[in-house]
Amino acid sequence: MRNFLVVLLLLAASRMAVAQQSPRITVRGTVVDTANAVLPGATVMLLTPKDSALVSFGRTDDKGIFQLKGMRRAPYILKVSYVGYLPLQKDVAPDNGDVTDMGPLQIKPIQKELLEVVVRTAKAPLSIRGDTIEYNANSFKVPPGSTVEELLRKLPGMQVDGDGNIRAQGQEVKKVLVDGKAFFGSDPKLATKNLPAEAISKVQVFNDKSEQSKITGVDDGKKEKAVNLELKESHRKGGFGKVTAGAGPDSRKQMRSMVRGNYNRFSQKEQFSVIGLGNNLNQNGLSWNDYQDFRGSQSFNWQDDGNFGFSNGGVFFFGDGDENSLTVPISNGVTNQGFSKNYAGGGNYNYDTKKTKISSSYFYNRADQNFDTRTDQETFLPNFTYQRQENSRRYVWNNNHRATLRLEQNFDSLNTLIVVANARFNNGNEQFGSNQDFFQDDSVRVSRTGINNQSSSTTFQLASTAIYRHKFRKKGRNFAASLGYNVTNADGSANQQSVNEFYRDTTLAGTLLPPININQDVISSSLRTELKSSLFYTEPISKKVVWETFYNFSIRNDKVDRDYYDRTSDVARVRNDSLSRYYTNDFFYNRVGSSLRYNNKGFNISGGLAALWFNQSGRFAGDQTATRFTTVNRDYFTLVPNASVTYDMKNNRYLYGGYSVDIRQPSTRDLQPVVDNSNPRYIQQGNPTLLPQLTKNVNIGFNSFNPASFTQIYFGASYGWILNQIVYNQLVDPLLVTRTTPVNINGGSTFNTYVGFGFPLKKTKATINFNTYYGYNKNPLYINSELNQTNSNNYNFGVRLDLTPSDKFTFYPNANWSVTDTRYSVNTTQNQRIYNFRYGADMNVKLPFNMYFNGNLNYQIYKNPRFGFNQHLPILNLAVYKLFLKENKGEIRLSAYDVFNKNQGITQQAYQNFVQTSQVQTLARYFTLSFTYNMRGLKSQMRR
Repeated sequence: MRNFLVVLLLLAASRMAVAQQSPRITVRGTVVDTANAVLPGATVMLLTPKDSALVSFGRTDDKGIFQLKGMRRAPYILKVSYVGYLPLQKDVAPDNGDVTDMGPLQIKPIQKELLEVVVRTAKAPLSIRGDTIEYNANSFKVPPGSTVEELLRKLPGMQVDGDGNIRAQGQEVKKVLVDGKAFFGSDPKLATKNLPAEAISKVQVFNDKSEQSKITGVDDGKKEKAVNLELKESHRKGGFGKVTAGAGPDSRKQMRSMVRGNYNRFSQKEQFSVIGLGNNLNQNGLSWNDYQDFRGSQSFNWQDDGNFGFSNGGVFFFGDGDENSLTVPISNGVTNQGFSKNYAGGGNYNYDTKKTKISSSYFYNRADQNFDTRTDQETFLPNFTYQRQENSRRYVWNNNHRATLRLEQNFDSLNTLIVVANARFNNGNEQFGSNQDFFQDDSVRVSRTGINNQSSSTTFQLASTAIYRHKFRKKGRNFAASLGYNVTNADGSANQQSVNEFYRDTTLAGTLLPPININQDVISSSLRTELKSSLFYTEPISKKVVWETFYNFSIRNDKVDRDYYDRTSDVARVRNDSLSRYYTNDFFYNRVGSSLRYNNKGFNISGGLAALWFNQSGRFAGDQTATRFTTVNRDYFTLVPNASVTYDMKNNRYLYGGYSVDIRQPSTRDLQPVVDNSNPRYIQQGNPTLLPQLTKNVNIGFNSFNPASFTQIYFGASYGWILNQIVYNQLVDPLLVTRTTPVNINGGSTFNTYVGFGFPLKKTKATINFNTYYGYNKNPLYINSELNQTNSNNYNFGVRLDLTPSDKFTFYPNANWSVTDTRYSVNTTQNQRIYNFRYGADMNVKLPFNMYFNGNLNYQIYKNPRFGFNQHLPILNLAVYKLFLKENKGEIRLSAYDVFNKNQGITQQAYQNFVQTSQVQTLARYFTLSFTYNMRGLKSQMRR
C-alpha cells in the first residue's frame, strides 16, 4: 500500500512538472565560423521534420546571436545558411525550460565537400543574401492548378492585393522575369496571374537597375524591385498550357459562354506562345486571366524610346493625347460596364542568346460592346446651378491587329545595337444615341437635346527606334545614340444628327425658341510623322564623380483635313465652310543639358541644367486649296533644372528625393482663333496667345524592410505648383449654352502623400498590412467671368490581412475607405463629400476527394449625402471545382458570379465646377460550368 502511494505521488509530481512547462519556447544560439568568429546576418530557419515546411525564420544580429520566440514545444530542424559557407542543419529537441539554447553553431566555408552537403541536406525554404531573398517554391504549398499569384501570397515579405498588384520588401514590384529574361514585358501581373505555380522552382526578389542605366551604362541610383521566377527542369524541356471551355445562363435566361486556351514552350534559347479566346462575359480585349505568357522576351519594352537625359522634365502636348495606343488592350478580368462579346488570338516567338535577342509577336482582337447609361450631372455657376439628365445608348465595334519586333545585337563587349518596331492597324465603327434634359432649380426644364450619331474609322500606326551604345575602354566613359521614326495615319467618316430645343419661359408649355437641328456628314483624314534623335555621353571625372551630357532633337508634322457637309436631303448635301478646317502643324524641339553625378557608399546625387527651345508653327484655312491661310508661330525658350538624390542605406533601406520641371505645350487646336460650333450646346474657340504650362515638382520617399522580422514601412510625398496653367474658361448663357476658351492662369497646385506599414502577426501564417493616402488638388477656373477655386481633398485608408495557416485553407480579407471632399468658391452651398467604401475577401478551402472551394466578395458602398445617393453593392462570386485525370490534368468547375444579382456600373466624379453620377446597365448574375485540361511539362530525371 505504501509503495502504491509513492507511485501516485511521483505521477502527480511529474504531471505538475509538465504542467509548469510553457507550451511555447524560444530557440536561440550563436552562428560562428571555424575560427569562432561571429557571423552577423546569417539566415536561420526552423523547419518541421515531417516535410521541411517553414515554421519560423530570422537573422543573426551584430554579435551572431539569433532568437526565435513563441515556438510551439515540438521537435524541429534548425537550418543555418550564410553566403560563402556550407549550410548547416541540426535537430532541435526542446529542453524542459522555456529556452532551448543551441550554443555556438559552427559553419564551414565552401570547399570540396559542397556536393556531398547539397545532396544530403534538404533545401532551405528561403535564403537571404544582402538585398536579395530567394524562396524555394516547393516549401510553400498551394492547391494544384494555382497561379504564381497564389504562390506569392504565401511567401513571407510578399503582398498581393485584390487587384493583383505586388509589393515585395515594402516596394512595388515593377518587373517579373522568367529564368532571368523578361518574357512577360514590364507588367508583373501578366506572369503572376497566368503562369502555373507548379512550374516554378525558385522565386528570387532583388533590386534591378532602371532601363536607362542599362542602356547608358551609368548607375542613376534608381532601383526597381523585381522578381525572377526560375522554372523547373521539367517545364524548360516540355510545353505547358491549358484549354478551358464553359457555358451557363445569366439572370435574364440568356446563354453565356467562353473558351480560351494557350500553349507555351520554354528553353534556354527560345520561347514560343500561342493564345486564343472568345467570350460574351465582358472580358474585354484580353483579360489578365487569359493573357498566359503572351508577351515575349524584351517585347513591348516602351522604355527603349531612345529619349536620353533627365528621366522627367520633358515637353508634353496638352490636349493632343493619342488614344490609339500601340499596346495590347488589357482589362482586369470581368468589367462592370455594359455588355460585350470578345474574340482574340495571337502568338509570339523569342530567341535569346548571349549575343542576339529577338522578340516578335502578332495579336488580333475584336470587341462588340453595348452600353445603356443613365447620367445625372449638376453644374455650379456663380448665380445658379443647373442639372442634366441623360439616357444614352452606345454600340462600339472594333478590330485591332498589332505586331512587334525587337532585336538586340551585342557585337562585342563594347558595342550594342537595339532596334524596336511596333505597328498597329485598327478599324471600327460606333453608334451613339442620347436624350438629354436640362433643368434649372431641379424642376424647370430649360432645354432638351436628342442625338443620333454614327461614325467609322481606320488607323495605321508605326513606332520604330534604333539605339546604338558604345562602351569605351576607359571605365565609365560611354556613348549612346538613338534615331526614331513614328507615323500615324487615320481616316474617318461620321454622320451627326441632333435636335436642340430651347424654352423661352419656365414652363414646358411655354413658347418655343426655334430649334437648332443638325444633320451633317464629316469626312476627316490626318497624318502625323515624327523624326527624333538623342545623343548621350558620360565622362568619369574621378572614381566618384561622372559628368553626363545629352542632346534631344525632334521634328513633328501634323496634317489634318476635316470637311463638314450639311445634309439637305437623303441624297443632297452642301459643304459647310464655317466648320470645315484644314491645318498643318510643325513642331521643332531641341534640348541640350548636362549634369554631374556623385556616387559613393550608397549616395547617388545628381544635379544638372538643360536649355530647352521649341518652335510651333501652324497654318489653317477652311480648305487646303484656299489662297489665304491664317498662321500661328510660337517660339519658347527656358532653362530646366533637375536634381535627384538616392541613398542606399543597405539592409533594404532606401531614401530618395528630387526636383524637376515639366512643360506642357498647348495643342494647335487650342491656338486657332476660330469658332467651332459643331455642337450647338458646347461652342469652342481657340486662343493664339496661349503660353506653355510649367509644373515644378518636388518629391521625397523612403522604403525600409527588415529581413529578420519581415517588417516593412514605406512613405512618400510630392508637391507640384503650376505656372501658366491651361484651363478652359466657361461662359454659360441663360439657355445653358456653354462657350469655352483656353487661357493661362496661375494658382494651381497638387500635393500627394502616402504611408504603408506591414508586419507578420505570425511568421508564415498571418501578415497584416496598412496603407493610407492623402491627395490635395487646387484648380482655378473662370466661370461667367468670376474666378472659381475648386479645392479637392481625397482621404484613403486601407487594411489587408493575409491568413495562410496551411495549404488547405487561405483567407485574404481587406477593406478600403475613400472620401473625396470637394469645395467650390463660386457656390459654397454645393460643397460635397463623396464616399466610396469597399470590403472584400478571398477564401480558398481544400475539400475531401480532391475538391476545392473558392469564394470572392467585393462589397462596395457609394454615398453622396448632398444628393441623397446611397448604393450598397455586395458582389459575391463562388466556385467549386474538382481535379481529376492523371496528374490532376483535368478540372471541372461550377461557378456562380454575382450571386446576389447586384452588379451595377456606378461611377461618381467631382470636377472643377460639376459633379456627376453615372450608372451603366451591365452583366450581372450568371452561372457557368467549365472544363479545363492542363498540358504540363515533360518530366525529367536529374543525374546524380
